[in-house]
This record gives sequence, C-alpha cells and structure tokens, in this order.
Amino acid sequence: MAVCSICGKKAVVGNQISHSNIKTKRQWRPNLQRVKAIVNGTRQRIYVCTRCLRSGKVQRAL
Repeated sequence: MAVCSICGKKAVVGNQISHSNIKTKRQWRPNLQRVKAIVNGTRQRIYVCTRCLRSGKVQRAL
C-alpha cells in the first residue's frame, strides 16, 4: 500500500543511530497522497508521491 502508483517509490529501511551509537531499525516512508486521477481514460483513486504530483506526472480528475 505504501507505494507510489506512478514512480514505484516505497519505504526505505536503515538504522537509527543514537548518541551512544546504539543502532535500531527504522523506516523512511514516502509522502503519499490519495488522489483522484485519470488512469487509462477512467477516474480512479490512486496513491501518488508528492514529487510526482508536483512535477505534473499525474493528470488529476475533478
């Protein structure tokens, strides 16, 4: 579910490192928005990252 329908961007995992150098797992999630968009000529609700929205890769439906 946390995947951009346009570019395929998804969560990235890594380590959170404390001041005492203790490492625990964490995630960086993309900023996904649920928008109504025109997909193959029909109106659908899809999850799109804000970079794809800002760059105009998505034709929004009103």
